[in-house]
Amino acid sequence: MAWIKSLRSAAAVAAASLGLAVVGAAYAATPFTGLGGTWSGSGNVRLENGRTEAIRCNANYVTRSGGTALGLSLRCASSSNRIELRASLTLNGHHVSGEWEERSFNAAGHVSGQATGSILRLRFSGSIQGSMVVTTSGVSQSIAVRTDASALQGVSVSLRRRN
Repeated sequence: MAWIKSLRSAAAVAAASLGLAVVGAAYAATPFTGLGGTWSGSGNVRLENGRTEAIRCNANYVTRSGGTALGLSLRCASSSNRIELRASLTLNGHHVSGEWEERSFNAAGHVSGQATGSILRLRFSGSIQGSMVVTTSGVSQSIAVRTDASALQGVSVSLRRRN
């Protein structure tokens, strides 16, 4: 049963990573500009023993301060977990920083990284450490997350803008 708790915690942080990853660069005035609205998609979670599990996500994004701030709400579900993430991010030049909170499992942490063109590279901290790369092309995004956790090794998701 301890591995289930560890897996849930790791999944919560990975979902947080996915939520933060969605702030990938859009083709607009800033990497956050134009992301407001609803996004959805699916992908896979890689677990420690080589298993994968499908995951579906829905997100709502609100840009503020002329595209230099982003608030997000993300809900993801797999066959064994539900995750509810909130995050607040700030863009200063090409530097991204912020805080995230996963409410289902009471996890939180920090994020920092760089936004360059249509690519976002982030490091996240909190319950586990990890990194992600987000590539945006028009109305779709490709997200790759790697963690330092043993129970959850990574996540790959594709999202599309719904409105």
